[in-house]
Amino acid sequence: MIPVLICVLISLTVADSDLDTAYPDLELSRTIYVTENGPQLSVVAKESKVVSRRGGNATLPCRIQRYPSMPPNHKMRIKWTKLTSDYLKEVDVFVAMDFHKRSYGSFHGRVHLQGSSPMDASLVITELTLEDYGRYKCEVIDGLEDGTAVVSLDLEGVLFPYFPRLGRYNLNFYDAEKACRDQDAIVASFDQLFDAWSGGLDWCNAGWLSDGSVQYPITTPREPCGGKSTVPGIRNYGLRDKEKNHYDVFCFTSHYKGRFYYLIHPSKLTYDEAVGACQKDGAQIAKVGQMYAAWKLLGYDRCDAGWLADGSVRYPIANPRRRCSPTEAAVRFSGFPDKKHKLYGVYCFSGHD
Repeated sequence: MIPVLICVLISLTVADSDLDTAYPDLELSRTIYVTENGPQLSVVAKESKVVSRRGGNATLPCRIQRYPSMPPNHKMRIKWTKLTSDYLKEVDVFVAMDFHKRSYGSFHGRVHLQGSSPMDASLVITELTLEDYGRYKCEVIDGLEDGTAVVSLDLEGVLFPYFPRLGRYNLNFYDAEKACRDQDAIVASFDQLFDAWSGGLDWCNAGWLSDGSVQYPITTPREPCGGKSTVPGIRNYGLRDKEKNHYDVFCFTSHYKGRFYYLIHPSKLTYDEAVGACQKDGAQIAKVGQMYAAWKLLGYDRCDAGWLADGSVRYPIANPRRRCSPTEAAVRFSGFPDKKHKLYGVYCFSGHD
């Protein structure tokens, strides 16, 4: 990197003795030019966003540009952190200085520097989880010089609105987090909700997002959803009290390792019989997030209503058709029926959650 000459303008206000006598209110400004070498180290990311999938790997780019005249420094420090939704807290991910390296928390054993050259500070993350989604900061400190770059890690996946058997608007933020986890998902971010809305999602019930805000997406304005005179968009209730306020939640899930399937069974089942039938088949009753992932990411299509782990009954339609889902591809929801009714089949999942 070539050093940059920076010109600093400093205005000094002085009073000229002769002029001051004749014009007491007149002041003269003199400008002094000061030059110095600019930064000799910078950090850049050739891509601002990297897209991968759960269970896969990702390389977050980070390149050090260091002026050749700088003396070698074996104590140059490379640190990666994950930025949280409130932008005030950072989670340590990985630190390296010379031969000393350390990974932290859930990243332990899953992260390392790509190290294609001494100036390559790119971070490799293996066995990606849903929680790995987000923004990461690469920081390099070399003596008195330092630089940072920020990279976003996105996951291929699907967003879905969710409420539990208790009914709508029964989840505070922490209940919402648990509800998504129980369905093999995480609370969605605003960016994920925006992408879903851009893809046509229209949902007239407010839900929690990962930053603690409550929002909902509308593509067809109407009276119960902000009014007919409003424009399409994402309605925003703002940040809400995470303990006292109760809403639905928007969850996000990605690819899974395993098999999602409808169990062929000679008779319809109660909920308990459905759980047992999956176990007898060497599997578990499937979760809502697994059905959405199979439907959206694998094109799973089945016009048979079946039990899921949360006690709901749903079925996935990838190819709209009469009597199944005539107008749109969707996961159809049949509610939370009495668990003792033998009216439905069951969806199972075998493999790793």
